[in-house]
Amino acid sequence: PTVTKEELHAAAKARGFSIPVGSQDETDFLLLQNSFDAVASIVAALPEYIDPRLEPTTVEGGERKWSRPSSEENPLNAWSHKTTLKASSPTSKTLAGKTLAMKDNVSVAGAPLRLGTAPELFKGGKHAISEIDAIVVKRILEASGTITGTAVCENFSLFPTSVSSETGPVHNAWAAGYMTGGSSSGCASLISAKDVKEWDEKKGLSFQTSALSEEGVDMAIGGDQGGSIRAPASFGGFYGLKPTTGLVPYTGIVPILPMIDSTGPMARSIEDIALLLGVIAGYDGIDPRQTPETPLRQAVPDYTGLLAEWQAAKKEAGEWTASAAAKGLRIGILKEAWEIAGLNTDVAAIVRAAAERFGKLGAEVHEVSVPLHLLGPSIWTVAGREAIPRFFENRASDLLSHPLPGLEPNPTDQTFYDKLVNKNPAVINVVLNAEHMETKFGPSLTRKAHMLVHQLRAEYDKVFEKVDILITPTTPTVAGKHCNYTSVMEIAQKAVGVTLNTSPFNCSGHPGMSMPCGWSETSDGAGKLPVGMQLVAKRWHEMDILKAASAWEVLGKGLDA
Repeated sequence: PTVTKEELHAAAKARGFSIPVGSQDETDFLLLQNSFDAVASIVAALPEYIDPRLEPTTVEGGERKWSRPSSEENPLNAWSHKTTLKASSPTSKTLAGKTLAMKDNVSVAGAPLRLGTAPELFKGGKHAISEIDAIVVKRILEASGTITGTAVCENFSLFPTSVSSETGPVHNAWAAGYMTGGSSSGCASLISAKDVKEWDEKKGLSFQTSALSEEGVDMAIGGDQGGSIRAPASFGGFYGLKPTTGLVPYTGIVPILPMIDSTGPMARSIEDIALLLGVIAGYDGIDPRQTPETPLRQAVPDYTGLLAEWQAAKKEAGEWTASAAAKGLRIGILKEAWEIAGLNTDVAAIVRAAAERFGKLGAEVHEVSVPLHLLGPSIWTVAGREAIPRFFENRASDLLSHPLPGLEPNPTDQTFYDKLVNKNPAVINVVLNAEHMETKFGPSLTRKAHMLVHQLRAEYDKVFEKVDILITPTTPTVAGKHCNYTSVMEIAQKAVGVTLNTSPFNCSGHPGMSMPCGWSETSDGAGKLPVGMQLVAKRWHEMDILKAASAWEVLGKGLDA
């Protein structure tokens, strides 16, 4: 026997019951437990299987070379590791000439998966080295994109501002010492860097920045579970799209919770958002987040072509003008989005004026109400809180997916606490919350929250019968300063309120994009930083967002406001 009586009784005790000692029950269950152990041992002895669809893409030069940049080579502290990867046999030239960074929770074969956290939290005290290419990585390389590195992300991808990474704070490209948003923080600064350099040449800068010595990237792949693409886009003054849940495969990316996991494009223009989305979208046959609604690759809309066709039709009709570019669009200003806690009055006014600008462009604009939106963050919080800690340990999903090979986080213990308490106390808070939920509420609270997710989606869907686009402020303020790491609460306060208008759409599944719409004074009065406006559409209607955003810019880009 491989299982003893003592181990049998320990297993029963762990589940809250006992088996009579010396009974026939004990004999029978011991036999069954040994039978299971024999079966489990057979599977444990088998080699891991990696799906061929995730095998690394062959790149120019054969060998993939990665390097950890020095501080001089990493002025914004945005890079995790640098490289130059180009497919040796791409299948298209869609992304030819474009440079891209991958968030440091995306598997790129040969690169360490740092997840923004300490190596001591993983088996052997080392970060795992990716053995696979995530599906989005393979699609980018096949489309002739050039991957130039992995970008720092927040600790365990669980913080909405750029202060929690193990390697230190990531600087806003517009202002050294200010947050750039998270958890896709490194991606944000690397994209903003190019805009900052162009702005400096044209108009000069009001803040000190190290971005002028950073080459940056054209595009990036971020992750978004509560706003981690959109909040950085808001703070950094660029474009970040969280697609409809399930449109872009998450396979090969470290999850937080399948219900809210999304990956999507971050870029310097609407056109580049459309271009990258068209490359990465579509069914992959592996990701359980994808449903029968997810288009097959050959059925993915040609976002770039369709946007150009729509604009051309507008021009032919004489409507691509300052008074008619948005004609035919129905814009809803979401009333409750201006009622969230902590919304800065100037940011509120700037985004409302930006929303009303659609009216000048010929759109139908009116205020709409979804009262449940104000409870959306609470529903989002409770719906996922019990399950998220399981994904910290890279446990397999209940639905068949492809777990990440080689990623072996250690169980939560004192080292877990000690390494995170002064970096990202939010991770510890989630673990404590999960334990509290189980002890006080049991599984019933999570069940109720999941039912409320369906209600939240239904209420948004009802409003989308009347409008094509919902407008909200992306974040309640512009970027603030980094923290001093003096206490748990001082760090935690940097996250408060940031995702109140973004997180509800993670659980409802609707697509949302942040785009720059102006500038507002920082809380310390040191100068102005970008303001983000969020455009939300019906599920699977990313084209409506792209159309509305491009029409809005007929009157000028947001950074030029």
